[in-house]
Amino acid sequence: MYDLVVVGAGPYGLSIAAHAAAAGLRLRVFGRPMASWRDHMPPGMFLKSEPWASHLSDPAGRFGLDTYCAGEGIDARHGTPVPVPVFAAYGLWFARRAVPCGVDERLISRVRPLSGGGFRVTTEDGEVLFSRTVALAVGVMPFTDLPPVLAPLREGGLVSHSSDHDDLSRFAGGDVTVVGGGQAALETAALLAEQGTRARVVVRAPALCWNTLPPPWKRPWWQSARAPHSGLGSGWRNWFYAELPGFYRKLPADYRTRVARAALGPAGAWWVRERVARGVEVLLGREVRHAAPTGTGLRLALSGAPGETLHTDHVIAATGFTPAAARLTVLDPETRGRLRTAALDGSPEVDAGFASSLPGLFMAGLVTAASYGPSMRFVLGADYTASRLVRGVRAHLRATPVPTPPGTLPRPAGERAQYERH
Repeated sequence: MYDLVVVGAGPYGLSIAAHAAAAGLRLRVFGRPMASWRDHMPPGMFLKSEPWASHLSDPAGRFGLDTYCAGEGIDARHGTPVPVPVFAAYGLWFARRAVPCGVDERLISRVRPLSGGGFRVTTEDGEVLFSRTVALAVGVMPFTDLPPVLAPLREGGLVSHSSDHDDLSRFAGGDVTVVGGGQAALETAALLAEQGTRARVVVRAPALCWNTLPPPWKRPWWQSARAPHSGLGSGWRNWFYAELPGFYRKLPADYRTRVARAALGPAGAWWVRERVARGVEVLLGREVRHAAPTGTGLRLALSGAPGETLHTDHVIAATGFTPAAARLTVLDPETRGRLRTAALDGSPEVDAGFASSLPGLFMAGLVTAASYGPSMRFVLGADYTASRLVRGVRAHLRATPVPTPPGTLPRPAGERAQYERH
């Protein structure tokens, strides 16, 4: 029986694994490393976060993005966006160095609690293993959102989510409508336009919001005092979200959930603004009210001017993610139903060690934003999460006896005592 199984091998899963390995835990890690960046983002995209806010976490701090980039001769300066392929390659480099047990690229199909404690974990090809604790670091892909008016057309291939694409070339020469006003929508539309696609964005808000060029790293003290740097942008509010997630967790639950959903709302990076202005049609103050197939494309009825419609070949919905516990399908429905959740968004509640209400089951990443704040929506939150989560795992291991997996004999007392030393 393992001490910990990590489900997911993105920045959070790999960071948790690095801390767990350094703590001497018996560990397995499952998932395709950096899958969101390797499989769900097209060429030409960049990280929105600053390079210094995009490190994966190991206890000694030896394997940061800056170290990788220096070794590869890649520029990773403040104010210079990092290409997504560089970040994905960095994650693979991190995994080879910081996770000595390696990463099993199989997916996990089911995590089920055992009656005597611990978990039965089943891989996609049917292998079963047992673990005393499990950390779910499943990223964002289980939580994609599509507007109800568009969702029925996804199966027919006329509508997709922005995270469905690692290549936009099939839309070259066509007409594509992107729904949304955030970075994913605006960068996707810019990439489409730059390859010769007629691209437009349909935005519910009356105006686009743009992040400004970050202030210089070195600046007069009074400027830093007025608006300090943080991994989520400059300013004291962002600094609080970035630096003090533990204090954030002490705020009233409903307030935390509202802030986690609204703070750092839809906005485009400063470096994509000119690209959008150059080649993308922007329709503001509109929503898709109705969508229907017509010929080889769709007819969209928009809010705004009465009777306003448009015809398009395809719709890409860059409409975000909702981290509800009900979407954690790696857990069976009964187990999901046992999780205590936030009232406003249905995300699982976690304690100071990132433990859910189900003993031994830990959560990481986007699903913890309602508990720990907006930093958990970004790579930045991986460092805080990994150290506290592994501390929580170790506390759970010390406090609970080693369960006996079904179909096995209990270990001799001496062997159990030796195994329980961490």
